[in-house]
Amino acid sequence: MKVSGFTIIRNGEFYAYPFKEAILSVLPLCDEFIVNVGRSEDGTLEAVRSIESEKIRIFESDWDMSLRGGMVLSVETNKAKEQCKGDWLFYIQSDEVLHEKYLDTVRSAMKTNLDRKTIEGLRFSYVHFYGNYEYYQDNYRNWYIRETRVIRNSPAIVSWGDAMDFRHRDGSKLKVADVNAEIFHYGWVRPPEKLITKRRDFEMLYNDGETAEKNIEGFRNYDDLGNLKRFNGTHPKVMLERVSESNWNFDARLDSQRPDWLRKILIFLHPLTKRIAKSGRN
Repeated sequence: MKVSGFTIIRNGEFYAYPFKEAILSVLPLCDEFIVNVGRSEDGTLEAVRSIESEKIRIFESDWDMSLRGGMVLSVETNKAKEQCKGDWLFYIQSDEVLHEKYLDTVRSAMKTNLDRKTIEGLRFSYVHFYGNYEYYQDNYRNWYIRETRVIRNSPAIVSWGDAMDFRHRDGSKLKVADVNAEIFHYGWVRPPEKLITKRRDFEMLYNDGETAEKNIEGFRNYDDLGNLKRFNGTHPKVMLERVSESNWNFDARLDSQRPDWLRKILIFLHPLTKRIAKSGRN
């Protein structure tokens, strides 16, 4: 069994992505690791090159930033995927990290499912950290709870949309097996000035003109409070230095949150309340 890892990154240092940690977290599972580095204005390329591993293969790409709907992300992800030679391909986004405690579990799942040809991918659970490294989101309606990150090396399987998941070329979903492992997502944990800059710049990947301007005007760094939980576990070892160096203030406002029992009821009823509100406006 051969395993390829792959990822994409552009201006990773400027936006404070933990891209080196992301790569290092899955590198022990991989026989090779492909990194698509978009032409950057910072030291991203040099940072990737600084990782001491013969497994890593880097190529530079000119990203078409005029694409909308986040499509540039799947386009570039597919460029990296096409260079992979493994039986299984492990895709890790540059703000995602796999805890080392799951390495054996993931390796076992890949071996177990290697000859089960009907299984096209492995799906992971997610922990979405928010604000700083001490809190995570606890609202499964607003935050995705599972995504496929390991796929078979097949030309029929492609990164889809804004690279959130993988599908067949015709848009149909993959048949996947759930693996008992979590991906730690740190996309909303970075210095506040970096976070708001990243949000504003990335809005332009999805929209332009008045739509983008209107959305950007409404941005606040932390506009999804109210369903946070304190994290009592451990962060991956590759993240410990970054965690220890974090020094910004974040008020989770746990004291002003609704009681857990009420929060859970409201989260469960959310689709129904949305439909009721919508019908009231018609």
